[in-house]
Amino acid sequence: MTSAGSQPVVLALNSGSSSLKFGLYRVSRSRTEELLSGAAEAIGDANGRFHAKDSQGSLLTCDTSSVASQQDALIRIENLLDGSSLPAPVAIGHRIVHGGPRLRQHCLIDEPVMQQLESVVAFAPLHTPAALSVIRFARQHFPGLPQVACFDTTFHAAMPDVARVLPISRDLQALGVQRYGFHGLSCESIVHQLADSLPERLIIAHLGNGSSVTAVRNGQSIDTSMGLTPSGGVIMGSRSGDLDPGVLIYLMREKNFDAEMLEDLIDQRSGLTGISGGGSDMRRLHDAASSNPDARLAIDMFCYSVRKQIAAMMAVLGGVDVVAFTGGIGENDGKVRASICAGLSWSGVSREAIEVQASYDPVRPAATAQVLVRPSREDDQIARHTSAIAYSSS
Repeated sequence: MTSAGSQPVVLALNSGSSSLKFGLYRVSRSRTEELLSGAAEAIGDANGRFHAKDSQGSLLTCDTSSVASQQDALIRIENLLDGSSLPAPVAIGHRIVHGGPRLRQHCLIDEPVMQQLESVVAFAPLHTPAALSVIRFARQHFPGLPQVACFDTTFHAAMPDVARVLPISRDLQALGVQRYGFHGLSCESIVHQLADSLPERLIIAHLGNGSSVTAVRNGQSIDTSMGLTPSGGVIMGSRSGDLDPGVLIYLMREKNFDAEMLEDLIDQRSGLTGISGGGSDMRRLHDAASSNPDARLAIDMFCYSVRKQIAAMMAVLGGVDVVAFTGGIGENDGKVRASICAGLSWSGVSREAIEVQASYDPVRPAATAQVLVRPSREDDQIARHTSAIAYSSS
């Protein structure tokens, strides 16, 4: 591997409960250049896959053998980089879903930060343990490199009290029980992509296995659908989204559910999975919808839930200039986008405006809202923040 040169090269790591996405970036003040990207998928499963491509989109590797652990995935990433002619990273950035009430800004990782992250695992139990595992191993494996925590909650940290504060007692509020919001790095990436013509009133619908809807005014988050944890808001792949708390009380009193059982229900056995009874993959649900009414209902309820939340964010913003779809479903599923937009025609959102458009057009007909499709570039944001923080502190 060659030296990094004058422009820092950053390795961005984006860990999920059973995946590890990665990207190698050369970062300058004006741009972020992707040198390599890939992912380890279905970690711990016999059907795991490790793949990577170069900056031209050419496949470098596609290994369908099992990836045993997050640590195994990181070793494979290191071996891939060592076997290439690409420059070595000089810093590593990690996506962290939830830093709790004390970690609201991206920061260098040290022992106090690690201790704080370990103390707030309960805020995001599906995501934080995997991220901590990757960070610990990366710090041991790359001891000389600065490592940076990039939080999904940072983008929402300045939300006004009317959106941030939950309607609960003050003593619980003081413990950090509040609306945090997530998919912040994804939202940042959309704002960054629209920077040259950023609309005043923007709604970002990040739709994937995890989904959220965020109201953005002049580039700042002012409300979002997810709350204390990534389990709230719209219907998701296996997560319920917002649920009458009385349902949980009923299950505790009448069915003897404990916290672990409730967590499993809300995060693993609800959403599209629970409604359809056949999983959360939207592609398979589309295939089954014509003959399976439960699959059809799952799709309809998902679109209905997102449509309602977009309309709510219109009320927050006093209208909307752009609705931006992103995430795996948001970017790739035209049928879902069309269904969502079809129920918003009263607001100026056109049902036909569902395909990728080059940019936001601020000179548009009155009382119409433009619909854009944009890729979620979380790893680009991780690279930008990591470079800025690692070098500002050096």
